[in-house]
Amino acid sequence: MSHTEWMHTAIFGAGFLVLFSLGEVLYHILKAPVEISRKFVHMGTGIICLLLPIYFETHWSILILNVSFIAILGITKKLNWLKSINAIERKSSGSVLFPIIMYITWCIYLYVGDVLYFYLPVLILAICDPIAALVGKKWPKGQYEIMHAQKTLTGSSAFFVSSLMLCLIFLIPLRDQWIEIILISVVVSLLTTIAEAFSQKGFDNLFIPLTVCGTLFGMDYLLNLS
Repeated sequence: MSHTEWMHTAIFGAGFLVLFSLGEVLYHILKAPVEISRKFVHMGTGIICLLLPIYFETHWSILILNVSFIAILGITKKLNWLKSINAIERKSSGSVLFPIIMYITWCIYLYVGDVLYFYLPVLILAICDPIAALVGKKWPKGQYEIMHAQKTLTGSSAFFVSSLMLCLIFLIPLRDQWIEIILISVVVSLLTTIAEAFSQKGFDNLFIPLTVCGTLFGMDYLLNLS
């Protein structure tokens, strides 16, 4: 790692700590429910990740950042700190799985050489998943149960629509065939919506990005054959 990359690592680390602090302000001072403050940090992390491919070229910085986050989350949970993230009543591994999957998708992106393999998995997870949860709780229409987990058609629909919009936003500048753009967007959105519906206890943080990467790889392979 170069001196510049070390400096960028420190800056991004500080930026994520500021985001965690804002989550604490939202929870403790503004009295937002933990699910709101947790989703705020979740979405903010995904948005910050948009800048990572611009400033980093290796996996080492991403590894350092994510190992640091896992350590912070583990220590604060044990000490009952960082309640804006840790004060949920349900059992969830989501906060730990998020940095893990961010590193995995970064390595996939470096291997494939296509930034889409990083942006889409991280952003669909960071943005569409919270949108689905918030919409599902605000308008709980069409309730259904999968493996003892309560879901709503409104939440799943919100996930699909927001995922479709993200796919189109990122695919249009990177692909030149409209049929290909629409096909990939619909398939990715449909499969990730299914993955979100079946995921429990925070494992959507793992399954959604892996579904995006696997679908992109499969669709690119099939389209290159045609």
